[in-house]
Amino acid sequence: MTNVAILLPAYNEEVAIASMILLSSKYANEVIVIDDGSTDRTKEVSELAGATVLSHKINKGKGVALKTGFEYAKNFDIIVTIDADGQHNPSEIPLLIKPIEDGVADLVNGSRYINNQDTSTPKYRRIGQTVLDTATNVASGVKLTDSQSGFRAFSSKCFNCFNFNPEGFGIESDMLIEASNNNLIIKEVPITVRYDVNTTTANPVIQGVSVLLRVLELMRFNRPLYFYGISGAIITFFGILIYLSINATSLAGNLYLNAVGIFVILMGIVLILSGVLTDYLNRFKH
Repeated sequence: MTNVAILLPAYNEEVAIASMILLSSKYANEVIVIDDGSTDRTKEVSELAGATVLSHKINKGKGVALKTGFEYAKNFDIIVTIDADGQHNPSEIPLLIKPIEDGVADLVNGSRYINNQDTSTPKYRRIGQTVLDTATNVASGVKLTDSQSGFRAFSSKCFNCFNFNPEGFGIESDMLIEASNNNLIIKEVPITVRYDVNTTTANPVIQGVSVLLRVLELMRFNRPLYFYGISGAIITFFGILIYLSINATSLAGNLYLNAVGIFVILMGIVLILSGVLTDYLNRFKH
């Protein structure tokens, strides 16, 4: 029989946490709440609902909370992570576990957007989500539709693959990129999400930018050809545009302005060549 652990990273989730524990417990051998420095009654409510509670004295971020949970649950066959705020539906847990039990996946990502089925996501969030999905897909080399999903299932093959570096936002993208780097099989299954519950109070723009910067940082190391190549191509394009614009005006004879255009073009070309060289060295190393 498959031993399943459910991880619920939680920060001030006393309102929703009990129902998430009780509903999740139907599909798991143990439900584990990582109380990440909550100042409300998250810990007390979780214990009353029958969960194992691992507590941080101060808020350390979701990445560290998941690290604590994975270390505790390392002897289980499957770990399922699910957000504690009530957005996800625990009755869908078997959908995420099945591909692992069938041996066709190592990591299963719950997606709101397979076949464009979710139409309730606010538009501004969907635009930001699309940017993050694209960046994560390029950095990981895997095509996914919901890179920021917190509802996932992991086989035991995954447990030693993650560094859990980000203390704040970006852990979802990190895990996908690290799983891909370790040649794990990643699948997606459709899930539903509620938006009528209290979710994170973090500014979505700041959160999105933070995640994007983290993904770009990982892309620089994992997909240098894309990172430097795209950056270099954009800079080269603007350099050519500057040079042509100058030479199409009365400033055409200004050596200093022409030098600026040529410098920008050369900087772009250097970036492109850096990407090609770094990508070659990475391939040679592996």
